[in-house]
Amino acid sequence: MTESEPLPEHVAKNRAYWDEINAPLYAPHGRASWATNEITWGIFGIPETELNVLPEVDGRDVIELGCGTAYISAWLARRGARVVGIDNSEEQLKTARALQVEHGLDFPLIHGNAESVPLPDASFDLAVSEYGASIWADPHRWIPEAARLLRPGGDLVFLVNGTFWVLTVPETDTEGAAAEQLLRPYFGMHRFEWPDEPGVEFHLGYGDWIRLLRSNDFEVLDLVEIQAPSGAAQPGQSLVDPAWAQKFPAEQIWRARKVG
Repeated sequence: MTESEPLPEHVAKNRAYWDEINAPLYAPHGRASWATNEITWGIFGIPETELNVLPEVDGRDVIELGCGTAYISAWLARRGARVVGIDNSEEQLKTARALQVEHGLDFPLIHGNAESVPLPDASFDLAVSEYGASIWADPHRWIPEAARLLRPGGDLVFLVNGTFWVLTVPETDTEGAAAEQLLRPYFGMHRFEWPDEPGVEFHLGYGDWIRLLRSNDFEVLDLVEIQAPSGAAQPGQSLVDPAWAQKFPAEQIWRARKVG
């Protein structure tokens, strides 16, 4: 699909949501992340040196699916990767381009849908997503697209909300953070629309993730369930209580490799 064709309904809704509401809210975080060279993950900023989820990137071709302000792309480019970022929000990419100029770092940024990337098959050695395509695109569309873009032996690393969090967080922000009561079914997880937000998220259960990855020629290498550090401060994401996140994973990182 090209950008001249009609966007899928959920892609169009998310584009408007991020362009009109979220992009300005996330610009400060993007700016702060560009200003540091340390790779960190998720709302608690766990260092990559502690998690070790990324392969060697020096001299490798990398695509960030749903790059937002592209700070992960910037971190990887500084480590010698040949990076391309794609994002559904032009407003997010405006921030990314401004930060490229500010930091003297240049790599391609594509305004487009990570479910249909306008690049050739087998173009990359690594595909990465941190709360980008990994939750804002339909996994039944973006996982096959990631497989198409990766060369045999290429790695896929993506961070999503923890399954326990998805099942226990209240419907609206005003109801507070995730607690210890199940609020929705585990079976059938896929598309989520929250009453107080106009966007569309996607979350799957563990078995559905594994079957989807395997059906697209991925070998699952690891599932890293992030535990909040002892004494962690309340993150900007107020729907996660650090004490809760010490008992249950609020975030999880999948690692997979394309075979064949």
